[in-house]
Amino acid sequence: MEIVTTHRNTDFDGCAAVFAAARLYPQARPILPRSLNPNVKGFLSIHKDLFSFEHPSDIDPADISRLIVVDTNSWERLDQMDALRGRKDLEIFLYDHHQDNGTIDAGWSCRADTGATTTLLVDALRRQRRHLSPMQATLFLAGIYEDTGNLTFPGTTAADAYAAAYLLDRHADLGILGTFLRPAYGDKQKDVLFEMLRDAQRINMGGYSLSIRQVPIHGHTDSLAVVVRMFMEILNVDAAIGIFHDADRDRCMVIGRSRVDQLDVGGVMRGLGGGGHPGAGSAVLKSAGPQAVREEIIGLIEGNRRAAIQISDIMSFPVTTVAPATSMEATARLLREKGITGIPVVDEGRLVGMISRRDFKKIKRESQLIRPVKAFMTTKLVTISPGLSPMQAARLMVKHDVGRLPVIQDGKIIGIVTRSDAMTYLYDLPPD
Repeated sequence: MEIVTTHRNTDFDGCAAVFAAARLYPQARPILPRSLNPNVKGFLSIHKDLFSFEHPSDIDPADISRLIVVDTNSWERLDQMDALRGRKDLEIFLYDHHQDNGTIDAGWSCRADTGATTTLLVDALRRQRRHLSPMQATLFLAGIYEDTGNLTFPGTTAADAYAAAYLLDRHADLGILGTFLRPAYGDKQKDVLFEMLRDAQRINMGGYSLSIRQVPIHGHTDSLAVVVRMFMEILNVDAAIGIFHDADRDRCMVIGRSRVDQLDVGGVMRGLGGGGHPGAGSAVLKSAGPQAVREEIIGLIEGNRRAAIQISDIMSFPVTTVAPATSMEATARLLREKGITGIPVVDEGRLVGMISRRDFKKIKRESQLIRPVKAFMTTKLVTISPGLSPMQAARLMVKHDVGRLPVIQDGKIIGIVTRSDAMTYLYDLPPD
């Protein structure tokens, strides 16, 4: 079985890219996450007879032989696809216009710096001379228009304009676009905007203007991205970031919009564990206070170099490992020789545990030193992906009280990041 899917909180670009890919690969079944942008949900509700799709819970992951991912390159942003991660027999195709290094290792990919992912798929459909109905052309144009601001955002390219012209030539209906691309803006959004504008201040960052506002919210609030864009335009700044703190859920939703590539909000959001592109991005941080999030954002913007740093840039490799049958005595000797405090336990290429100096406290008699590490190792593993940030590594270490994190890609350990690695990066300490 072949499926095509996209990121959670699906916008029109992600939705359009899914159905464009399904047109390009007729055997692929369109799979949409449960969480959809309200405008996308409204469009699909009215046109459900023309655009049929399934949810991840409707399919058996074991039956999937080809996965086509659009508008994201991160496993973490997919909905209920964890069972596919690391499968060697899975063929993965990727279409994405985001240029950050993700966590999906695709066998084949189509990536370009366009304003919308849908543009890439429309170009492929055009070259293959695939027939498009007026309603398909309308949905695809909605995807391009949404992510390029009707071809006005700085990230818009000639390819986006060519694709839009091609879809208009296929009778895309601009009237329908006007209905569904109109932002949902009601009393709730108006209250948030007024709160953002209250005592709003501009920050100068390398000659560009930025405003960051912290606003408390209660429960789910739609169209916060629309509010942030309106805030940016009313305040007439180059970029704006809203930190929306939901105390009831103990989380911060961070949304950024930018009119200049020099203030890359997508890079900032990746530094926070989210994603995006230079003009738009978002992230969700759990158990984080809004003031701490603000300080972290400023730090990321001030050091653009840091916003792009990933775990793969600071991890240690190759990794010293031991087998489950290795004796505790031999393991202790290895710890001393390498000058390290912990070692991953690997069985036939698969990480099965961690053994550290604190695990030796479980030994009560000297005779137990001949026993294998599998009898004493920790099996509740905390790992990290190479595309995540050092700040995320530090959070995981604090949360789980561990001193090292195995770096896992495609089910294999490719490196290890320690507490000292993270601290060296975060505090600009000189290397040992």
